[in-house]
Amino acid sequence: MKYVIVLADGCADRPLAELGNKTPLEAAYTPNMDSFADNGSLYFVKTVPEGMKPGSDVANLSVMGYDPRLYYTGRSPLEAASIGVELGPNQTAFRANTVTLSGEENYEDKTMVDYSAGEISTAESGQLLRAVEAELGGGGIHFYPGVSYRHLFVWDDAPESFKLTPPHDISDRKIKDYLPDNEVILDLMKKSEKILKNHPVNRKRVAEGKNPATSLWIWGEGKKPALSGFEELYGVKGAVVSAVDLIKGIGILAGMKSIDVEGATGNLRTNFDGKAKAAADALLKDGLDLVYVHLEAPDECGHQGDAEGKKRSLELIDEKIIGYIKKRLDESGEDYKFMVLPDHPTPVSIKTHSGESVPCVMYRKGEENRTGFVYTEACAEKNGAFRAVGHELMKEFLNK
Repeated sequence: MKYVIVLADGCADRPLAELGNKTPLEAAYTPNMDSFADNGSLYFVKTVPEGMKPGSDVANLSVMGYDPRLYYTGRSPLEAASIGVELGPNQTAFRANTVTLSGEENYEDKTMVDYSAGEISTAESGQLLRAVEAELGGGGIHFYPGVSYRHLFVWDDAPESFKLTPPHDISDRKIKDYLPDNEVILDLMKKSEKILKNHPVNRKRVAEGKNPATSLWIWGEGKKPALSGFEELYGVKGAVVSAVDLIKGIGILAGMKSIDVEGATGNLRTNFDGKAKAAADALLKDGLDLVYVHLEAPDECGHQGDAEGKKRSLELIDEKIIGYIKKRLDESGEDYKFMVLPDHPTPVSIKTHSGESVPCVMYRKGEENRTGFVYTEACAEKNGAFRAVGHELMKEFLNK
């Protein structure tokens, strides 16, 4: 049996006027997902436990079969594992976004213009992070480049508690009320602005009409977690295919294979074809049992308020990811199961994550239930099946 999990990050949504009062899932042409819903099993799933924030860290741990209440220690330690930074027991990791802030002279008066600095390239932002490290690194403080706008800050012997805000939660807002409550972190952010402001990378981006990365924004603190091995827990050998360090890091800490794909960006222009081929090859050539294919594009479009882009991302996932992998598996003669779901909603109307339950569909090769459902939030609600504990979903999917 081969197992395929397609995680369409943030794809669940609410009806949108610009899509004819439909959600992106309802508006998109997704024949493969819809066939799974018609012939398989459709649920609503609570991926984020009550009292926890609806972040991709918590929700993906849950979908991967790890109880976030036991295993979650923060977002950034998971990303550190992907970057290859081995955290010691006295070290705290943080996410450091390269962001675009407005141009007011006083830092406190600025607005969060763009949490991703125009989805800055990895090569460009890597130069910026190296400049920050050269100026600010040392004395138990270090900065490490990641992918695109997503980077890592590590602080030795840091305080135990912080009040930090994800930048994607405050798009278009004044930052004054969301600044860190820690003077060291706030000072690093302010100093980073002075370093980045006139960096050649940013001067070039401005000349090209792109958003410059004018500051670091530090958030998402945590200590190194200890995940039980995925194969030990579930008896199958797995791999993750993702452009996002968070997902790759979870996979690495769980003892899964992390597969890098050239041109995988985490946005609408990612290498869908390459990711699909890598996933199918992992199952059919490398002999692995399970592949977790993570697509960030719907989430990015949600954060950007891009309804049409989110709709298009779902169509590409259906065609280029699900359609391709299913075709390869059908041609191989292998028995297989698919599970398709988001980790959390990222509604276009609010440009950030929300904590509602999400639609999940499971399908096994040869199933013909003819439910009449398609893969949408409304059909999942109409069906009435509900899974209240997200981390138990993996056991159900693997028949454990």
